[in-house]
Amino acid sequence: MSRTTQIETRLRDAFAPRELDVRDDSERHRGHAGFQEGGESHYHVRIRSEAFKGQTRIARHRAVHQALGAELVGAIHALSLDLGE
Repeated sequence: MSRTTQIETRLRDAFAPRELDVRDDSERHRGHAGFQEGGESHYHVRIRSEAFKGQTRIARHRAVHQALGAELVGAIHALSLDLGE
């Protein structure tokens, strides 16, 4: 299973989002630190979920990292998050 699919699955399971966009931006970082041939090293995630209601920005980020798990987060060089209710 690709990292993109893992990210999507874990976030859907954890937050039941009404909007979820997981974009592999790895190719845009070719030549930069952490780039891996074949991609799956740099991601941008946009998610909208009622589960984030009332949470601070930091709490939302922590919740996403927890849902993804340390192993998956550790395998990704860069993870940009756009999180909202």
